[in-house]
Amino acid sequence: MYAVKIQKVGESLVITLPEEVLQQLKIGEGDNLFLTETPDGIQLTTCNPQIDKAMKAYRKVSEKYKNALRELAK
Repeated sequence: MYAVKIQKVGESLVITLPEEVLQQLKIGEGDNLFLTETPDGIQLTTCNPQIDKAMKAYRKVSEKYKNALRELAK
């Protein structure tokens, strides 16, 4: 667990992530992070939850309509 402090910079509030966290997430300046509410609290991730949801839906449909998608790809 890491504790971070909220600081005011101009008109914004910012948090500074420790170098160890940046390395674990494999992120740097300019990268996007996504905050998601979960039953256990807030999750911080580099994965866009909307893309994950869309990919799950695609996998479900792609298996069912494999032949149709193959034909459409030609």
